[in-house]
This record gives sequence, C-alpha cells and structure tokens, in this order.
Amino acid sequence: MNLEQLIASISPLDEGAMTQARHRQAQLAKPPGSLGRLEELSIQLAGITGAVHNRMEKKHLLVFAADNGVVAEGVSSAPQSVTLMQTINLTRHKTGASTLCKHFGCEITVCDVGVNADIREPKVLNRKIAYGTGNIVHGPAMTRMHALEAIQIGASLALDTDADVIGIGEMGIGNTTTSSAVLAVLLDADIEAVTGRGGGITDASFLKKKQVIRDAIAVNQPDKTDVVDVLAKVGGFDIAAMCGAFLGCAAKRRPVVIDGFISAVAALCAYKLCPQAVRYFIPSHASYEIGYKLAMDAMGLQPLFLLGMRLGEGSGCPLAFEILDAACAVINDMATFDQAGIDDGYLDEIREGDKFSVEGAK
Repeated sequence: MNLEQLIASISPLDEGAMTQARHRQAQLAKPPGSLGRLEELSIQLAGITGAVHNRMEKKHLLVFAADNGVVAEGVSSAPQSVTLMQTINLTRHKTGASTLCKHFGCEITVCDVGVNADIREPKVLNRKIAYGTGNIVHGPAMTRMHALEAIQIGASLALDTDADVIGIGEMGIGNTTTSSAVLAVLLDADIEAVTGRGGGITDASFLKKKQVIRDAIAVNQPDKTDVVDVLAKVGGFDIAAMCGAFLGCAAKRRPVVIDGFISAVAALCAYKLCPQAVRYFIPSHASYEIGYKLAMDAMGLQPLFLLGMRLGEGSGCPLAFEILDAACAVINDMATFDQAGIDDGYLDEIREGDKFSVEGAK
C-alpha cells in the first residue's frame, strides 16, 4: 500500500477494551493507581490489541542500517566503516542491542536500507536503496521517491513481522546529525536545542556539527509541513524506514517501542504524518541526547526509565519489552479483592479523588 493508504489504515485505540482494563485494574487487590505506569501500560495495550489480557511472548527488534553522506564534513568521531561492521555484528549478537536481545530471548532483524558497502552476511536483510545518502551540506540527502521507498520498506517489514511487540532501532554513522536536522525543521527549533555530541566528538567537531546542520537546512530549505520533504532533504534512509515501521506497527495494531534519540525523531515523523499513530508508541529510555526531550514533549510521551543510555541500535527496546511483560503479568495474574478475601469498602472514599499526592511535594 502507498503512504496515503497506510495512514488511512491506522485506526483509533479500542476505547471499550481500555474501559474494561481500567475496571479490571480497579478490582485488583491494591490501592488505586499504586502500580503507576504498569497500570497505564496494561490499559494502553488493551486499547491497542482490543483485549484486556495480553502477553508479550513474541518480542522483535527491527534495526534499519544506512550510511549518511554528511560524515564527509567531520561530524562523527567514528569512521563510516563502523556502520558496515556493526550491521554485521548485530546479526551475531555482538553489539549492545543484540546482546540484550539474546539475553531476553528477543528476535532481531537487521535491514540494510542504505549501507555504503556490499554486505555478504546472509542474515542482513537486503533492502538497499542506494550506497548511502548525499551530503546534505551540498544538496538533498535523497530524492522524494527514495524517501517514500524507504518509508514503504519500513512499513512492509513491520506489517510482515509476527510479534506481540516490536522495537525500532538503527545503525548508521552520522545519523545524530541528520536526526538533529530533521528535528530542528519539524519543530522549528534552534540548532543548539536539538544537537548533541552523538557518539562523542571534540569541542571543535561539535561546533562544526551544529554549523553543518545550519548550512544543510539553509541549502535545502525543507518544508516543515511536509514530512517526506524534510526526510528527503536532510534526513536519512534509516530514519525514513523507521518512520514507516512505526506507521506499519500502528496499522497492524501492535505496540511499538521507541528506542533513543534517532528512533524518537523517526517516531515524531510518523506522528506528524498520522497523529493518532502515537497512541501505539511506547518510549523506552530517556536518551542522553539533548533533542530527545523535545521530541517526546512534541508527542506528549514520557520514557519508561532513566539509565543515562545513549548507545542507540535499539538497545532500550529489550528492556522496555520486559516492563511491558510485567504490565501484562499484573493485569493477568494478580488477585482481585474478592479472590484475596478482602472487603475493599475501606477504599470507597479514597476512590473519589486523589488521596495520595502530598501538597507541595515535588
């Protein structure tokens, strides 16, 4: 299906199932709301799947790999060859994200949408659009047609993945630069507010990175009201494919986990294309990258945990999968007041309003 059809296929959450899940949570033997985000997640999952009782048995991480021509400007401390090596290593459980996937029993698919090399590892899914993008300082990253192709690749992979929950990750040297550029345009934000040091760069390189983003936006003049135009002009194949994957998960009514900064920018692109898709999104960790919070705030989302992580790859997704598993365990297996032999009448007054917050507490 094309992008318009994909967006049209995304439906609202099942409000009836969410109401039933709230009722179930109110019956469980605990003070109202005492399990916080776990309760909220179980209700969100009910809305996504249409069922009160869910299980996160099949967990799958999708990683999209691509190179970025802007690395020629010296915006990254790592050479471009690292994209190729880590794309292969992801399939061998040798990277941070893939090690966590192996530990927790998550499937992982690594998809080449634009690595600047021929990959002979058969476990890497070959969907290469081109050998890296153009240098955005001198012109657009890709054509509009290529941006749409990347979105379609990501969407198709998400739609074809049989999993209870999917996470979206990436691999591509230089993609914090392209992500910062996309974020700056979509939110009309100052470059200083969206640009971090990525994998780590010197002060001089950091100053250059910010100037490169300014120059790229000035040269390409992307239209902030047209997400595809922004992706084509200052984005990357990886970000565009990830955007499509987020939309594909929503279309298939699957919960989808946002990883770190780059994944969050891709999710923002999907949100801008289809605002109601955001209700299928679940952020994992709060990324150390400065622009992450802006993306989260724009979507009205809050990350699940804070661990100072900034690796990328999808490394936060296997951890988030376990939290979702815990949310399912609570609503599925916890005893109700009746089952526990407890008269819950003592909670009647408390249920009338917020009786837990302490005034003046932060």
